[in-house]
Amino acid sequence: MGGKDQLDRAVRDFIWNIVEIHAQLEEIHKSWGEMMGLSEPQWLILMAIDELDQGRGVAGVTVANKLRIHPAFVTNQTKKLEEMGFLSRVTSPDDARFLQMSLTQRAEAEIMNLSNKREALNSTMFAGLDEASFDYLNKRLASIAKNSRLASQKLSIGVL
Repeated sequence: MGGKDQLDRAVRDFIWNIVEIHAQLEEIHKSWGEMMGLSEPQWLILMAIDELDQGRGVAGVTVANKLRIHPAFVTNQTKKLEEMGFLSRVTSPDDARFLQMSLTQRAEAEIMNLSNKREALNSTMFAGLDEASFDYLNKRLASIAKNSRLASQKLSIGVL
């Protein structure tokens, strides 16, 4: 078996590992959502807002870009999350055409109640990895993500 065959095998193994990790993360997110009475996408929307909000709220398009989902889906789901008392949506002071979304105190409290379980889960998932390992891994994954977007674009326009 030559170097190219070994590289091809390593790439295939990597892709299948990513598929497995993605499937497991979906199950985990589904479970977190269920603990709060939410769907997996609703849970992810809350997590994205929590991640992105720097005190002024977050626009729906920003959340959609972070999650790689359609902005109309974010709008639909955030209306439901607002009705459930997890989000507040207010008109942007910069542009009245847009809403800024923030977690409510209820959402923050419920997420905080899950924090010990989340920390325990992360300890299990990432056992044996230190900060330097994560830094190395995140840099490589960011590069692969960027290259994957380029490859996807090339494929969609028939360049490959």
